[in-house]
Amino acid sequence: MATTFSEAMERAPLRAFQIATFAICMLVLTCDGIDQQLLGIIAPKVIADFGVAKSTFGIAMSASLVGFGLGAWSGGWLGDAVGRRWSLAIAAAVFALATAGASLADGVWSLAVWRVVGGLGFGSAYSNAMAMTGEWLPGRWRSVAVTTLSVGTPAGGTVVGWLAPDLVTNYGWRGAFIAFGLATLLIVVLIVAALRDSPSFLLVRGKPAEARRAAAKLLGSEVDLQPETHATDVLGGSPIGVLHRSNLRLNIGIGITFAACALCAYGVLNWSTTFLTAKGFTLAQAGNAVSIGGLTSIVSSIAAGLLVHRFGSKAVMAAISATLVVSFIVLAITVERLPVAPSADDRLLVVVMVGITAAIFSAGMASMYALMTYGYPQSCRSAGIGFGIFVARVGAISASGLGGWLLDLGHGSTVPYFAVLTVSAALIMAAPLIVDRHVPPARRARTALA
Repeated sequence: MATTFSEAMERAPLRAFQIATFAICMLVLTCDGIDQQLLGIIAPKVIADFGVAKSTFGIAMSASLVGFGLGAWSGGWLGDAVGRRWSLAIAAAVFALATAGASLADGVWSLAVWRVVGGLGFGSAYSNAMAMTGEWLPGRWRSVAVTTLSVGTPAGGTVVGWLAPDLVTNYGWRGAFIAFGLATLLIVVLIVAALRDSPSFLLVRGKPAEARRAAAKLLGSEVDLQPETHATDVLGGSPIGVLHRSNLRLNIGIGITFAACALCAYGVLNWSTTFLTAKGFTLAQAGNAVSIGGLTSIVSSIAAGLLVHRFGSKAVMAAISATLVVSFIVLAITVERLPVAPSADDRLLVVVMVGITAAIFSAGMASMYALMTYGYPQSCRSAGIGFGIFVARVGAISASGLGGWLLDLGHGSTVPYFAVLTVSAALIMAAPLIVDRHVPPARRARTALA
């Protein structure tokens, strides 16, 4: 009897190849985070070398965000066209070479060009790593694995924070770019040698013989496979694209929700030190609040996968939207009521609220990856994830640009700033209200397979 590869995986034990696929994709995204966040760590050295103002250097700092959004969508399209494996290898090669190439920059604009190119690779790697991992893992592990992958970038930031200062001291900032770029090239070899496109993807691309052989390596014998039920256009039987009419509600819900999530995240992470120092925190104390938020983000991103698996993405996203609205209101009241010289207890309360808020919006970001991996069919999964990342960058760039203006608008008050963030938190409810392909709760998924 014919079965889908996903159904066959549900009945089989987890194999070493599946674990290795997850581990390599996590390594790729960790390297992605290292190369992406390297400039932020060594920025003071580069600014001093170029002799430019910090405001001018912001052009180079934001360039990779632009490239990331464009690369996520275009790289996702490439993954759907030629396969996740080769697209992931190309993406890693692009951001590795661009990182090394940044060592040749002689000014802000040339560095910005290298960072845009690197951003194309960063975004493409994200789309294809998420899609590949999701297709090689059974439903009972998929949501947890995909949300765990989302911490690869912050993990890379932690690694580069440890290693970059010593490299800069010994070899200069140009040497740091070269070292990290060349090290990432080794990952390209690992991708090509160890990773393979999934049987589900090969079926959609019209390669049934290759799909059966790939499945046999995992399942132990050749199985009569059929495409996933929503992987093709039911009218013409041909693979569909992201903008196909059947994806309309998915695209609208994801577009609104992911942009809103990113606006909340970047609004807090980019501007917390600014409004907290204005309220009497020292820079070190404000930085500590952001660091705590980073730690809670990592924990909550992993926990989000467990929650989505158990309760389904619809319930989880609804809960995230509601609790984030409340969290922003409480944080706003806490910050507004701070005395001119905050006490240790006052500061602790703010740090706790920043940590809770960061945990909630990070869970939302991670849950979106689980939703996209489930919702988009194999024929356009990489491009679908890329589309989501692209609209998330729109939210991130909006937060980066609007945050300072909103704080200035308040003339010392953070009410306009938090009002926008609270509305954005409410817009996360678009996912449970609009999206028509949610990850089902574990109990319902088991019932469907029985």
